[in-house]
Amino acid sequence: MKVLVVDDEQLVRWFLDRALKKSGHEVITASNIAEAAEKLRTEKIDLLFLDLRMPEGSGVELIRQLENSPNKLKIIVCSAFITQELEEEFSSKGICTLKKPFKLDELNSTLNKCLAL
Repeated sequence: MKVLVVDDEQLVRWFLDRALKKSGHEVITASNIAEAAEKLRTEKIDLLFLDLRMPEGSGVELIRQLENSPNKLKIIVCSAFITQELEEEFSSKGICTLKKPFKLDELNSTLNKCLAL
């Protein structure tokens, strides 16, 4: 499975890259929304790990753009700013959430849940 990790924090990108590769996934990363949008246009992505708040744009903006896309990809929103309301909204759209900070077992559990949808 090809995974795109989008986060402005280099440490988070590094950690997710290592953990997902260890699970056998192919991983590419982006540090902002513009870079992510370009990679989504040029690469065949199966799963998107997406931060909500980044200096150059919002993960919510990217999700809205993807809602009109014919290619359905799985999305995990990974953020410290996930509220109950956002979690319910995302869940109703088939989007999984992972609240920062998280542990490796939480990552794996969320990943398995998302892939089962």
